[in-house]
Amino acid sequence: AEAEILPTDTFPARIEGNRAQISLNGYDFCVFLDKDRYILRAIEQTGMPVFNGYRTVSLCDDKMLGALALAEAGVPQPKTLPGPLCYRPEAALGKETYARAAAYLGEPLIVKENNSSLGAGVHLIAGEEEFAALWERIKLRSWLMQEYIAESRGRDVRVIVIGGRAIGAMQRTSAGDFRSNVAAGGSAAAFPLGEELRAVAEGAARAVGAHFCGVDVLFGKNGYLVCEVNANAFFGAFEKATGINVARAYAEHILAALRGA
Repeated sequence: AEAEILPTDTFPARIEGNRAQISLNGYDFCVFLDKDRYILRAIEQTGMPVFNGYRTVSLCDDKMLGALALAEAGVPQPKTLPGPLCYRPEAALGKETYARAAAYLGEPLIVKENNSSLGAGVHLIAGEEEFAALWERIKLRSWLMQEYIAESRGRDVRVIVIGGRAIGAMQRTSAGDFRSNVAAGGSAAAFPLGEELRAVAEGAARAVGAHFCGVDVLFGKNGYLVCEVNANAFFGAFEKATGINVARAYAEHILAALRGA
């Protein structure tokens, strides 16, 4: 077999000697909208300003790490349990796993694959049989279990936070799904950004250190609960629903940050 020698630029990040090397083509800063944390870390190691940074993207792209960051900061969220990690395909589900989870979280409960996006990998589970079937599909991945917030079925609020300040909110609603994601068929409308909602969303953004993020908030029985924080939140539907120019607000924040304002 013949080996193909690829040009260096095919691999934008590489480690050479005692330092990371990356081709940055003379740019002054980076707006990072991808999920490749390795490239992001290499960019940061050059000293280039990055929006958002490695810590933020890492926390937001792993739902369990994100939940731990929110808990550390005292941000209200649904009760959460880490899913047992498995390293062998033949690993068996412990008999007490579902019973103990259901006793703590209630039934039905939510199972989330930690690295999923756009509502995919989020499952509403009712009963041990459904749980066991899902376990066989995801047991070699990273996942968590979470309290199901019945009051928020099919609806939530997406708050955009830029530079630590909430700039607006939209409610997402689904008529036929417990998930409200617009990407999964939900609809969107502007929502009032009251002081409680603002405080919860801004607290969540601080917890992950985000320059820019979309904070997904559930309607809990006793107040707002943060579902998750998205470091690379799509904002087309948000702009259409609210009339807020998110791209402009983000650009203005980046310029102010670069100027040290």
